[in-house]
Amino acid sequence: MPTIIHADLDAFYASVEQLDDPALRGKPVIVGGRPGDRGVVSASSYEARAFGVFSAMPLRTAARRCPQGVFLPGRPDRYRELSRMVMAIFASYTPQVEPISLDEAFLDVTHSAAAFGDGPTIARHIKRRVLDEVGLVVSVGVATNKLCAKVASDLRKPDALVVVPAGEEAAFLAPLPIRRLWGVGPQAQQALAEYGVTTIGQLAALSSATLHRRFGKHGDDLRSRASGIDPGRVESMQAPKSVGHEHTFETDSADPGRLEATLLDLAESVASRLRRHDLAARAVQLKLRYEGFETLTRQAPLPQATRDSRPLYETGVALLRKTQVAGRGVRLIGLTAISLTDAQQLTLFGAPARNDRLSRSIDAVRERFGDESITRARLLTDRPHRRFDFGERPDVTEDVENEA
Repeated sequence: MPTIIHADLDAFYASVEQLDDPALRGKPVIVGGRPGDRGVVSASSYEARAFGVFSAMPLRTAARRCPQGVFLPGRPDRYRELSRMVMAIFASYTPQVEPISLDEAFLDVTHSAAAFGDGPTIARHIKRRVLDEVGLVVSVGVATNKLCAKVASDLRKPDALVVVPAGEEAAFLAPLPIRRLWGVGPQAQQALAEYGVTTIGQLAALSSATLHRRFGKHGDDLRSRASGIDPGRVESMQAPKSVGHEHTFETDSADPGRLEATLLDLAESVASRLRRHDLAARAVQLKLRYEGFETLTRQAPLPQATRDSRPLYETGVALLRKTQVAGRGVRLIGLTAISLTDAQQLTLFGAPARNDRLSRSIDAVRERFGDESITRARLLTDRPHRRFDFGERPDVTEDVENEA
């Protein structure tokens, strides 16, 4: 039986600020910028959350809710430094560590029992070491799959240690509100309310036919998750040499507007993945496949290293307009970020930093509520059918081959 741990540093950015400046301990700390800035909150301490201040909230709203808050711009280099220390602790128990962001990761410790003990024992060791060696508090969930481990770590924050025994996954989830289930955003909650469903157990009790009629394949996935079933594996992540997404059309398309809209969708996905890896791209590669599987690739440098979707999209469109044969149907289109570099080399203050904070806030909302929860207005009409289901990870190519 697998043993999966989800570890999540509590109020990470704000906790780092309180760690480094003891005078901030016990005070409402809000990281992201000044009270009058147009940006959003990157992180808030639990003292600030008591006033209703949360991540992705506009800073001006946070200032109204918590005028006595201590507003700080953030120190990305310091956060990365401590993140690396914490991830090294995780890696000392298993090579199977999947970082989700700077402050959280999944660990598969199934084969670590002989050396370190069972899952709960390893979780206690991790919590103690992170506190003793780094000075931060980490919440941990232990279960037989990623879904239940993630829900468990979130359940009793801060400083949580929640264990879901094997065979009790469905019973553990049953009394919880449906918003805690992966893939259940506000729209899905509203739709399920029409069936009287407010808890995960009630969702699991709905018939497969009912859920499939209402949500299609996503309904089948929802019922499986509500029953505590999650086949996802912990995927050890090494820095990729490229990050790309592709889309195959149901029927070949020669419509420039549709192709460009698809590129915008792909650029959003690629940029999000770059931010997850804390990487930036210095060049973009476009891939076009025509009928008969004839495939063309073209690449071009970016004006500067970036992990923002706009320059990725604009460069991709420029390549498309040079490459596409008028009137010839495209079967597949792909966009890949290449010539990757560590994002620490980006300008982390000023306009680029503000854009990056906004993008990360959007990433956080999509992670919580699904990929369709926030989208660009253009994609409301032109958005292509994605190759992955609501709540699942996109089909990502992370090539490890040398660049051509």
